[in-house]
Amino acid sequence: MHTFAFSSFCVLLILLSGTSLPVAFKQNTGLSNRASDSTMNKPNKEGRTAHLSTDSTIRDVLTHPAFAGFGRLILPWDDSNYDENMKLRDIRAILPYHSHVDPDVVVTALNRMVDDASSGKTIFYNFYTEAQKLAEPTKRNTGLFFFRGRPGAPFAIVCPGGAFSYVASVHEGFPYAVEINKSGYNVFVLRYRAGLGGAAATQDLAAAISYLFRNTKTLGVSTDSYSLWGSSAGARMAASIGTRGVAFYCGEALPEPSTVVMAYTGHSEHSSDEPPTFVVVGEQDGIAPPYVMERRVSALRKLGTPVEFHKFKNLGHGFGLGKDTSAEGWIGSAVLFWERFMK
Repeated sequence: MHTFAFSSFCVLLILLSGTSLPVAFKQNTGLSNRASDSTMNKPNKEGRTAHLSTDSTIRDVLTHPAFAGFGRLILPWDDSNYDENMKLRDIRAILPYHSHVDPDVVVTALNRMVDDASSGKTIFYNFYTEAQKLAEPTKRNTGLFFFRGRPGAPFAIVCPGGAFSYVASVHEGFPYAVEINKSGYNVFVLRYRAGLGGAAATQDLAAAISYLFRNTKTLGVSTDSYSLWGSSAGARMAASIGTRGVAFYCGEALPEPSTVVMAYTGHSEHSSDEPPTFVVVGEQDGIAPPYVMERRVSALRKLGTPVEFHKFKNLGHGFGLGKDTSAEGWIGSAVLFWERFMK
């Protein structure tokens, strides 16, 4: 199906995985030292079911009992120290490549996770083994956040962006999952390695897909017609799997996604056999100019690939759900597109 050779490429990817997009700035004024996992996840007084608000702090996220063991992976940066007194209403400050970050949207998604954990549901899964993490310690910064839909329904994997420097799950990962869940589908939000470039991140996506295919019964999901969603750097990852396949990135030999959903990325590569593709971008995007995406859309259409393309007015890069903008509701349109290509 795909036109690329697989032989020995995983080794080459590992060697080249240090290549990345320009690294975003890290906060370095008035910051406290990041605590260890055991310290960060010390239970607070409010308990496991306590909801967050925009007046809650970064510390409240890191120490919330519902997030014990993985609280730091909810936040974007791997190696940055945080001002733990920062309130969630100001979370935009730690997402330098993103716009239209709505604190209420962020908090709503986090509280959905709190509710799921409080009801006894497992919301975080490791897709690398302890042996793999020991061999490559950066793999400890990975995992899958699970937003449950109907038992046995297809799943989507959402890959947030962040220029491969950070992972913007709070803005364009968890909120996407909440919206996709409204149609009953299972959603996983990928926490991949940041700071190591696109190859390492896409290997993490391939490993996560392989893990889900191996664990469908345990997770209660169907692998039929799965979809990959990505924004910015995450869209590069999703599209790369659509182009080359899971095995090319050191995963297992698995079916290609039924649909790829791409938001505001400069990714232009494609093969002669691409999955149906849904594309959104802001007309004022200076990081991923619309003409780059339009060129790829045109090429896919010439190949006969089903494509739906939306360019939204008065929007730049990293708009996420686009609440209260011309892009609001685009997730629902993307779900409908995905449904057209389900088996």
